[in-house]
Amino acid sequence: MAKYRNAAERIGDFRPVEMRLAPEELIGEMKRCQDCGIPFCHAAGCTLMNAIPEINAQALAGRWPMALATLLDASPFPEFTARVCPGLCEGSCVQGMHGAPVQCRQIEKEVIECGFSMGLVQPRIPAYRTGVGVGVVGSGPAGLAAAWRLNQAGLNVTVYERDARPGGFLRYGIPDFKLEKEVLDRRVDMLAIEGVVFECGVEAGVDVSGRLLKKRHGLIMLAGGARKKRDLAVPDRSLNGIHFATDFLGAVNRRVSGEAQDFPAAMDPRGKRVVVIGGGDTGSDCVGSSWRLGARDVLQVEIMPEPPRERAEGNPWPEWPRIRRDSSSHEEGGERRWSVATLEYLPAENDLARVGGLRCAEVDWSGDGAGSGPTVRDGSERIVQTDMVYLALGFTGPEDNPIFADLGVARGADGRLAVDGDGRAGAGVYAAGDAATGPSLVVRAIADGLRVAETLLVDHLDYYNQFASRQALAGVLSHA
Repeated sequence: MAKYRNAAERIGDFRPVEMRLAPEELIGEMKRCQDCGIPFCHAAGCTLMNAIPEINAQALAGRWPMALATLLDASPFPEFTARVCPGLCEGSCVQGMHGAPVQCRQIEKEVIECGFSMGLVQPRIPAYRTGVGVGVVGSGPAGLAAAWRLNQAGLNVTVYERDARPGGFLRYGIPDFKLEKEVLDRRVDMLAIEGVVFECGVEAGVDVSGRLLKKRHGLIMLAGGARKKRDLAVPDRSLNGIHFATDFLGAVNRRVSGEAQDFPAAMDPRGKRVVVIGGGDTGSDCVGSSWRLGARDVLQVEIMPEPPRERAEGNPWPEWPRIRRDSSSHEEGGERRWSVATLEYLPAENDLARVGGLRCAEVDWSGDGAGSGPTVRDGSERIVQTDMVYLALGFTGPEDNPIFADLGVARGADGRLAVDGDGRAGAGVYAAGDAATGPSLVVRAIADGLRVAETLLVDHLDYYNQFASRQALAGVLSHA
């Protein structure tokens, strides 16, 4: 499986922790893939439907340009998914029925990085422009994917990003030790060369109204993500030293990239006892970042029960295996606890305005199955000492923004933007990614951005009126 740099070495920097496979290991994995009779990875697993067996076969035969072309046929940003995707394809790998799945993600990374190093990945500037404009709100994975697809079809695409640089959660939510920002910048620079315009430091709906954007572009794609953070509003939530995980990770990434010169002292874990509440990937990223910033100790707690080490009876292949996963950050130290509820924040003895502990209790999930939730185990309450708390509890939907009312976009009871089955949110307005589907994975956001972009194209482009002949149509599509 994935190999990492030595833990004692890697916690001293923010460089990528994952090592590339040695050539003989890579060949071995490609050969294992070819032993498959009926592949499930590309349909049951991969949201983008990458033709994984074909890609691996072409790479094994040394036909790297063909492997790259096959990969790029379905996936516009494989350099992202090869680094941050959990490997949905591997969960459906036939080899994984009775052993370790093929390391498809590692092979994908090798194919795309070889493509870059060989000069095969070059900007593809559309040969024709339709004159149709689109304003894309948000430059995360869904926004970038939609912008790429629409630009390749010849539309004039402008992406609005409220932060200083494009990338959204890719830039400000994922640590460099998982996704180095040079990789993101390489792709953003290529999109700009291809014709996508980025307007950063502009919050759509605040700095510029939705009505003005609609007048300026005609069509709008909302892809701002689901960034409304889930809070844990137990008593004494207002104590200093309690921060949302994504605020912490964003500050870390700004410091690492040089966008910010100093790290905010209020959330600096150096020399402190850190508790991360939330057991997902964001919580894991807080663990790894805390170690790198010099935390004294790190504890991660999760209210859900500990997953099994192997597939449960009700979780058969080729479903995604709901098993315990320990990330590279967990291997670097600290402790994890499951079935733990936080009941109260406690002030420090020497500073009543600052957090000094948590009152926690173990919970029992073996209820009647009626959805009543967990129950606190009698006598299980305990005090956990801490100096810093990061809340990694996920997101509830898009953040509130006047742009939704400006554009007449409704929100469902769950907070998501109301769209039809194809991503339409109103007349000339579309929504893609987490803003419409709910918080999920980078790979799913990319896939949804592509899907909704196709809806927009079908709705608003009559190629036969735009161009004089079928030959012109073929010219556009060949560059898409």
